[in-house]
Amino acid sequence: MRRRVMIGKALSHQPRILFLDEPTAGVDVELRKDMWDIVRELKEDGVTIILTTHYIEEAEAIADRVGVINGGEMLLVEEKHMLMKRMGAKTMRIDLQQPISRIPETLAIYDLRLGAGGDELFYTYNTRGERTGITRLLTDINGAGLGLRDVQTSQSSLEDIFVDLVKG
Repeated sequence: MRRRVMIGKALSHQPRILFLDEPTAGVDVELRKDMWDIVRELKEDGVTIILTTHYIEEAEAIADRVGVINGGEMLLVEEKHMLMKRMGAKTMRIDLQQPISRIPETLAIYDLRLGAGGDELFYTYNTRGERTGITRLLTDINGAGLGLRDVQTSQSSLEDIFVDLVKG
């Protein structure tokens, strides 16, 4: 309830700039959802919102620009979509029909990782490049005698990028 009252007080003056410091820390899921709905509405109305949070998935869902601070040092401030494009990567998970104990030598050029069970290959690639190498990789996997069961891709999250930034 204290969080609700604090948000209500902050909004009673119809601010054009709103500072929110960890607004969802320690609140239940329902209140968190309600607060983000309000923040979205304020954003649509043109209110500038400066948010500090440890919940990176919240920043990813709502932010237009992202600033990363580590050890008191501002590492970057950038448009979220540009940051995701610049520092993000895609990973393709290739499910094999049969497990393997090691990656065939003919596939060494792809820097693949073998899953713990031996039935998954992981290929990380840059979507900004002229070519991703996916077509050639799949052809070479077939040429190595490996049968495919499924292929899925995933994009780096803002949290993945944040962890990479603060680590080094």
